[in-house]
Amino acid sequence: MKRIAVFTSGGDAPGMNACIRAVVRGAVYHGIEVFGIRRGYNGMINGDIFQMTSHSVSNIVQRGGTILKSARSKEFMTVEGRKKAYDQLQKFGIEGLVAIGGNGTFTGATIFYDEYGIPTVGAPGTIDNDLYGTDYTIGFDTAVNTALEAIDKIRDTADSHDRIFFIEVMGRDSGYIAIQSGIAGGAEMVMVPEVLTPISEVVNVLKQGWSRQKSSSIIVVAEGEEEGNAVEVAEKIRKQVDPDIDMRVTTLGHIQRGGIPTAYDRILASRLGLGALEGLMDGHKNEMAGVINNELVYTPFRDTIRLPKPINQDLLRMVKILSV
Repeated sequence: MKRIAVFTSGGDAPGMNACIRAVVRGAVYHGIEVFGIRRGYNGMINGDIFQMTSHSVSNIVQRGGTILKSARSKEFMTVEGRKKAYDQLQKFGIEGLVAIGGNGTFTGATIFYDEYGIPTVGAPGTIDNDLYGTDYTIGFDTAVNTALEAIDKIRDTADSHDRIFFIEVMGRDSGYIAIQSGIAGGAEMVMVPEVLTPISEVVNVLKQGWSRQKSSSIIVVAEGEEEGNAVEVAEKIRKQVDPDIDMRVTTLGHIQRGGIPTAYDRILASRLGLGALEGLMDGHKNEMAGVINNELVYTPFRDTIRLPKPINQDLLRMVKILSV
């Protein structure tokens, strides 16, 4: 393989730039020409492709976001869009791809290979940590630390005013950010999509705390919680306790996507970027590079897309025990 391209797709995640850097410098080291594709599959369709050198990725390892930009491409979901993308890759002589993204990115790459035979190896870039085939995804550690910093600050004001705070974190289908930031932030309760948490259970936890003279509480709610978002959960609880109780809701939102990546995310991203590149060189295709038990592994895209990544039940048990 003489020419490869790298792109980022879907939601951005801190550490994507470190991953891009590892792919580019790894390619230069191995004597492979490397191209960048701006704005994911949209850029592939539109020919927004340029050659990269070692200098192209100088001074980016510490930056959040992605220098290659990102997008979700509706056109790539069509046969016509994928044909345009293939024609552009042929124009540049690109033989393989490194895709940094999540489920949607890998789904597109799988269909693309089935139609045109362009091999792709992926690096898991998503703050949600919801991809089967890796213990951690790029950006997750930074997102947890961002959420934790907010929880710590909210804890101060909750304690000062004897308030209950409901803090909503990202995680439409995954509670990993909620559970880890909740444990680290000393939350009294964590509500995640993977486990049904009845409102009555939250009310009981709050009442038990009040019986022990606990004057303030933090409830961390993943956005995909079955009982609703943090505003809806707070209103349901208000109806079951005291309508005049002092409650506040904070939705952290996209602040969790940005910021300087942690050391862990930079190292993980560098390892996965180089692993994806060298996997492509070794003949891997339609697979994601991941790290399980600190070992680099490759998992077929079809498994990362299809198989759920269960949340650690021990972590949920910890929340219950430590909130006593």
